[in-house]
Amino acid sequence: MAKNQCLHKLISVLLVASTLAAVVPMSDDAKRGSEARTVGQLSDEAHFQDANNDQQDEHNVDYDHDAFLGKEDAKRFEDLAPEDSKHRLGIIYDKIDKNGDKKVTLDEMKAWLHYTQRRYVESDADRQWSSLLNRAPDSDRERRSADDPITWEQYLDSTYGFKSDEDLASHHQFEYKHIVARDKKRWQMADEDKDGRLNRQEYTNFLHPESAPHMRQIILEETLEDIDKNKDGFVDINEFIVDIYPEGKENPDNEPDWVRHERDSFSKVRDRNQDGKMDINEIGDWVMPENYDHIDAEAKHLLREADNDEDGALSKQEVLDKYEIFVGSQATDFGEALVRHDEF
Repeated sequence: MAKNQCLHKLISVLLVASTLAAVVPMSDDAKRGSEARTVGQLSDEAHFQDANNDQQDEHNVDYDHDAFLGKEDAKRFEDLAPEDSKHRLGIIYDKIDKNGDKKVTLDEMKAWLHYTQRRYVESDADRQWSSLLNRAPDSDRERRSADDPITWEQYLDSTYGFKSDEDLASHHQFEYKHIVARDKKRWQMADEDKDGRLNRQEYTNFLHPESAPHMRQIILEETLEDIDKNKDGFVDINEFIVDIYPEGKENPDNEPDWVRHERDSFSKVRDRNQDGKMDINEIGDWVMPENYDHIDAEAKHLLREADNDEDGALSKQEVLDKYEIFVGSQATDFGEALVRHDEF
């Protein structure tokens, strides 16, 4: 294989891996500990954080902003002066208040959060669907429309540059076959009608399995594959701690308090049958608990924080009075900075 072909394939692999791995994120500075593995959250930001370094976790308003606005619009609001931020929040309030009764109920807030999350998923899927078609060979691109389902072979060719599984197998020097195998397993789960092709909705579920209930099993299997280093089909306490606190391998004698708390939680909460390890069902209770609704929890939190008269709904004034909970803004000691005035 020519050197530039190898480089092209490597770049493609790394791009795809970073895209698909985002569904089951690794621990990072934004999400600490076991929260980093929890699927279905409404932001990449930590839901709770120890902002004052006093071992007391507080609700993170950046999480609220992402949940309420969507990630992209949350970033735009950070560039706005407070008065502009409030003005646009008032416009959003009118959109959430579907029946126009000047009250936003819990159900209306939940519907809005569902909308913002779905908007992100669909926007990302649209972008990647178009990118996939643009990377297709010229002959393939000319004979198919943007709405045609794609076959596994077309995806394999467009993404990795191999015409078939046999073509891939013949390239022994290709080091990322395990990533392709993982893709194919998820592909087969997303292919609901089992015709070997993915339509636009199935491809969305392939990219964002967290948004499709029938894809839950593949997320659990991928999580187990990531953490289970000894490949015994379980996650033991050491594998669990290394996953949430990888820097501990270098300095195991100085674990922070939150890691010790996670050890205790593993034994008392996550390992339900007390056999010293988590099986795939226990992993499911950790990363995708079926009895917990992130949108319901966030909607209740927003109402609880802003409902000053405690009538169970939010007036526009209540929302504007607590605007910093819902949206960000740019406020400095030097007054209002230059802001973008792009239409929201």
